[in-house]
Amino acid sequence: MPSARSPAIASARKGARLRDLVGKRRISGALPLYEARMGSQVERMDTAKPAPAKPLARKIVIDLVIMTVIGVVLAFVGPFGSFAEPLAYRLVGWVSFAWIGYAIYSPMSWVVDRLYDLLELPRPLLWVFAVALATLPMTAIVWSMGFLPSAVPLPSLEQALFSYFNVFLVGGGITAFFYMIEARRDQTEMVVPDVAHSDPEKVTPPGTASSNPLIAQLPAELGSDIIALEMEDHYVRAHTALGSELVLMRLRDAMVHVADIEGQQVHRSWWVARHAVEDVVRDGRNIRLKLARDMEAPVSRANVAVLRDAGWI
Repeated sequence: MPSARSPAIASARKGARLRDLVGKRRISGALPLYEARMGSQVERMDTAKPAPAKPLARKIVIDLVIMTVIGVVLAFVGPFGSFAEPLAYRLVGWVSFAWIGYAIYSPMSWVVDRLYDLLELPRPLLWVFAVALATLPMTAIVWSMGFLPSAVPLPSLEQALFSYFNVFLVGGGITAFFYMIEARRDQTEMVVPDVAHSDPEKVTPPGTASSNPLIAQLPAELGSDIIALEMEDHYVRAHTALGSELVLMRLRDAMVHVADIEGQQVHRSWWVARHAVEDVVRDGRNIRLKLARDMEAPVSRANVAVLRDAGWI
């Protein structure tokens, strides 16, 4: 009989632990986001399900194409005295500014989201602050590129303010343009099926996988009892009574597919079904909803009064 420390026994124990991990579908929903992008090495060994597509790369490519077009237009218009330069010089300069500006201003959406969660100030005000912040490094780059390859002199206060104001106008205008594009994209993607005018004999009962794009993406072993939705980057983690799964869908779209469940968006990144709330946890001014499976969903301060009026807390 082999000893307890033999390689065969160790390998068998390791295999048993691996099978346990594979069999126990994630209960706490605590695996990191890279699971969605690279595929869970452990959980998906038995399913061989491919990792979700990456819409972020497609979005960046489209945005850069738009920025290139904007740069070309600005090159032909020649604002801020640049029209006196040769066209080729303007094309290279403005397209370069457009791409560099995208790299600097685009991450400001993350800054706005974080500040909104912490301060809950109006988003337009936070965007003005974010653009003003991003304009600082962009102004320094624009000023420096105007003198390269020669030595870059320090600007006077008047020159610095004038450059900052011009960059703020261009950067703020382009940021507002992208903000409107994103808002328009959100409106067009939130399409609700017209059930009222459908053939009654062909309408599938709500909540079934064949009629619900959200539930259709969940593994069968998780069931269809949605208790919470949690936003994670460009994905949403659907929590059911039996486990959790990342779905390639945005939170606002996922909430459309749980409209038949009594629930509430309690936070920018959380939607919660009312039947899943087991308790209310208070920590000073912070409030969290304790859900089934020992999960907790944060409640934003703006939603505290709404939940109190609805009798949740």
